[in-house]
Amino acid sequence: MEALLFLKPILTGLIMPAALGPLLVVVLSVWAFKRSPKYMALRLPIAISGFVGLSLWLVSCPAVAVWLSVNLLPQVKAIQVSDLKQQQVQAIVVLGGGAEAFTHEYDGPNLSTASMSRLLYGLHLSQSAHLPMAFTGGKGWGGQDKQAPEAEVADAVLARLHAPALRWQENQSRDTRENAQMTANLLQKEGITRIALVTHAWHMPRSVRNFEDAGFKVLPAPMGYIQTYAQPVLQWIPSGEGLRDSCAVLKEWLGWRLT
Repeated sequence: MEALLFLKPILTGLIMPAALGPLLVVVLSVWAFKRSPKYMALRLPIAISGFVGLSLWLVSCPAVAVWLSVNLLPQVKAIQVSDLKQQQVQAIVVLGGGAEAFTHEYDGPNLSTASMSRLLYGLHLSQSAHLPMAFTGGKGWGGQDKQAPEAEVADAVLARLHAPALRWQENQSRDTRENAQMTANLLQKEGITRIALVTHAWHMPRSVRNFEDAGFKVLPAPMGYIQTYAQPVLQWIPSGEGLRDSCAVLKEWLGWRLT
């Protein structure tokens, strides 16, 4: 009985779409490849289908997402609160990570999971080091006209938590480059040039470059590292989270190389 319970997460993972879809493509491709020796013209598209299925399987595995993160992107270490004083940081800047235009539970907009995690870590640093906090984020390039800017949503979240309001809201930017430029317009006129930048670890290298280009001296304050504590077998079974993390790393890698 315990052996069956041990298999429960493995079997559950295998029947989820992230694993079942690529698995069916690979199995059917192998079967079709073996069944069509007389039709050589079909073998190449069948082999390509199998390769695509296998590739999708791999990039959806948590173990592969971690490997991509470590090997494709520069690594940034987590900081301690004491580092803020040592580096003479003047303000905490939280980089927006998306917002939901409407949520039923709050009867209004709310931050995405990624953005909420960044805000909470920024709040921790701000309160621990007694430093003012800025949040940078508008509507994004794909945002709706009536959608509330992300920085305003972040300030509303802090109010719900009975936490101090943001010192600065940058609510016009649409991407990381604009985050940096428009935040500089707000902070530098008040003499703020040394900041701790809060964003996900996989997003940090490109973000630091943009904010340094805008004239800041940046202490990276990464959070949300891509990692897994699943059993070794489960790390090689595809999941939605594994695919999401791999896509995030590949997107950042392209942005890091092309910008």
